[in-house]
Amino acid sequence: MVSLPEELQAREATARQKVEKLQVEAAELAIRLEKAREDLSRLEITRDTVAKVLAELSAANTAAEPDAPETNETSAPHGVGVMMVPPWREGLVVAVLPDVYRDIVEIIADAPGPVQAKQIVPRIGLPTTTGKIEGTLGKLKRLVERGWLDEDAPGQFTLARQGPGHDRTNSR
Repeated sequence: MVSLPEELQAREATARQKVEKLQVEAAELAIRLEKAREDLSRLEITRDTVAKVLAELSAANTAAEPDAPETNETSAPHGVGVMMVPPWREGLVVAVLPDVYRDIVEIIADAPGPVQAKQIVPRIGLPTTTGKIEGTLGKLKRLVERGWLDEDAPGQFTLARQGPGHDRTNSR
């Protein structure tokens, strides 16, 4: 017959082995998650770079063809070579942005101070899950890269000083 202290010691040893096994699995998952995030980041950068190069080539081709007839019609974007978030420049209004980016800029414009991604997510109608917050953070970073927003402190976003919020009368 096994004594109670021996039984408890055996159960503790089994539980300790289970914890150690789960810690190893968690570490392996963390490594896989980091690699997946790196892959995603590289793909996003590649897509942005390709879009930028194609836009520059398109602009160069347009400038090289001065006899091309002007048209007021614009074709719908097909995804290839289309920069969904154009770089901000003087005279460009928030209305040129895709809906979710426009909503983000308007939320930040209405905020009394810097805003974090986790504060924006529920205001654009998304659940406050880690994935949605990270996705929104990616959009915020893209808006910073393109000159629409500033990130004065890590994760703290405001309207760009030169940019879109200074003439909000034409933005809606």
